[in-house]
Amino acid sequence: MFHHVNGAVINVADFGDGDHVFVAHGGWVGSWELWQQPFELMQKDWRCVSYDHRGSGATWADVSTITPDTLVDDLMGVLDALNIERCVLAGESLGGLTCATAVRRYPERFDGLVLVDASPRARRESMHPLIDGSRRDFPATVQWFVDACVPEKDAEHLKRWGRQILLRADPEAAARILECHCEEATTPDFAGIAVATLVLHGRLDHIIPLELAEEVARLIPHATMRVLDDAGHVPTVTRPHEVVDAINAWWASVRPSPAKGAADGARAH
Repeated sequence: MFHHVNGAVINVADFGDGDHVFVAHGGWVGSWELWQQPFELMQKDWRCVSYDHRGSGATWADVSTITPDTLVDDLMGVLDALNIERCVLAGESLGGLTCATAVRRYPERFDGLVLVDASPRARRESMHPLIDGSRRDFPATVQWFVDACVPEKDAEHLKRWGRQILLRADPEAAARILECHCEEATTPDFAGIAVATLVLHGRLDHIIPLELAEEVARLIPHATMRVLDDAGHVPTVTRPHEVVDAINAWWASVRPSPAKGAADGARAH
């Protein structure tokens, strides 16, 4: 389903019959499909929502409008378009910056936060190769990036799928979504996050080292850290069962009571 949000036409996936809402944001120019396999496993217990953020997938938006604040505004606009008053919010990789900022600004809208191999900050020195490479030779840059993201064995089919997903993006959008975060030196106030948080990270992640995730987990007051020993940067693609097991176990330990959930409108249609 396409929704008109903040001047963009955003492609949204919305399915599942659970009592709580799980909304997921992808990383860099990864489409909602980065969450496809976990959602297939979660949909009996959750209402699952994701979307192609500005600059990715089938969503249409002027490249010049991509900023960290616009990405947060789009997220809140999608929630409003779907009449979601409260949800658990998940961000993967660069999308973690968007989600952490949204939770910090609008804590009343979220029951929890899940950060999957998320970046704690935006620095030009680490993102410059992707920014320059996207403008110079986008296919080669995507090839390198996907190979680095997926160190798991027997995953050539997943790498092929990942390249197809990323290559749908406009190269300038791919550069811009990284560049705008660097221009604003985006670093959420992790210490100010007031909701229960799961920091989920692959030990084999060569894009965001494990020690950065551990730093985030230390900063967030109500964080639980879970390390997936045999996973790289995109466990939602390569280890979906482990991701879902970790999310469900964490949620079982932190979710609001049924009475509180009903009072707060934990799930709205």
